[in-house]
Amino acid sequence: MSDWVEACEAGDIDEEDVMRFDHAGRTYAIYRSPDDEYFATDGLCSHEKVHLADGLVMDDIIECPKHNGRFNYKTGDARGAPVCVNLKTYPVKVDAGKVLIQVG
Repeated sequence: MSDWVEACEAGDIDEEDVMRFDHAGRTYAIYRSPDDEYFATDGLCSHEKVHLADGLVMDDIIECPKHNGRFNYKTGDARGAPVCVNLKTYPVKVDAGKVLIQVG
């Protein structure tokens, strides 16, 4: 069964930015693209488990703050050394001004 959980208000994230969301012992990263779309991935880098919400967002890329590994946050694809393991992505929807992610 899939559960939708409220992560934040839509206005809590600036365009081309990321924020951390913790739920049920897991950490997620919620992104707002320059096109005003929302996305979600695992919140920890697959390389050394650093919080991606502390990283830099550029277009559709999140750069890890520790070793500058890059991921496409829309697809989860690893895009730059030292990362080589993709991030898991999660469905996102906006309902009544709230960003919800499907965690189940």
